[in-house]
Amino acid sequence: MNKGCDLCMAGTIYQSASSSRLGRESAVFFTTPRTVLREKKGLIMINKNQTKLKLPNGADRLLLHSCCAPCAGAIMEKLAASGIHFTIFFYNPNIHPEKEYLIRKNENIRFAEKLGVPFVDADYDRDNWLARAKGMEYEPERGARCTMCFDMRFERTALYAYENGFPIISSTLGISRWKNMDQINECGVRAAHKYPNMFYWTLNWRKQGGSQRMIELSKEENFYQQEYCGCVYSLRDTNRWRLKNGRSRIEIGLKFYGKNEPSKISQ
Repeated sequence: MNKGCDLCMAGTIYQSASSSRLGRESAVFFTTPRTVLREKKGLIMINKNQTKLKLPNGADRLLLHSCCAPCAGAIMEKLAASGIHFTIFFYNPNIHPEKEYLIRKNENIRFAEKLGVPFVDADYDRDNWLARAKGMEYEPERGARCTMCFDMRFERTALYAYENGFPIISSTLGISRWKNMDQINECGVRAAHKYPNMFYWTLNWRKQGGSQRMIELSKEENFYQQEYCGCVYSLRDTNRWRLKNGRSRIEIGLKFYGKNEPSKISQ
């Protein structure tokens, strides 16, 4: 939803981050009006008694970093129902292997298209992430490696926001009960402070039924159910725990929220 571009108000943006600066030259727009999608009965499941969200500081739009569709879905739904203009920014170079990355990204794109929300694909950038993680391979979950990971993702989010006129940034990461919300917020605030007049929105997405709606919507949309945080080290540690407890290794592309019997995504 960049200023001066009417299509941004209604479509999905796909962009590559191959250069150091995230430009708009390669944008492709899908022009399904969000206003029409909002009016479809049953699409936006929001309790009418809930207070609609408002952006801080009287801002008019939000750049929302998204980690995956299950975490993003309920937040996107609430933002859309609140009439907030927002764009999804997908930059998650930590996710491994690439098959898992593509599944998570494509699930997020699918739901963004359904709501008519702009989606910015900031590319994979895995080698850069691995270089930054060097020496932290055995850090525990919620430790220094996770701080590095959040910093990296939010720094790129803040850069894109600055270059494209978004005064507010936030992330879907905090809705997960497996994450340390204070750790996430500290990283987000630190990234936003690098640019003038930018603000990281620290709203607790878990409250007002957010966590419950996250699961409900994931089942309704039959979202892919990832079984580990995302990085190669998380996958390693999760598989070690599973084997120690008599369970098999994680199979990529197997589990979905909305099905009793899992079905695989094709290779």
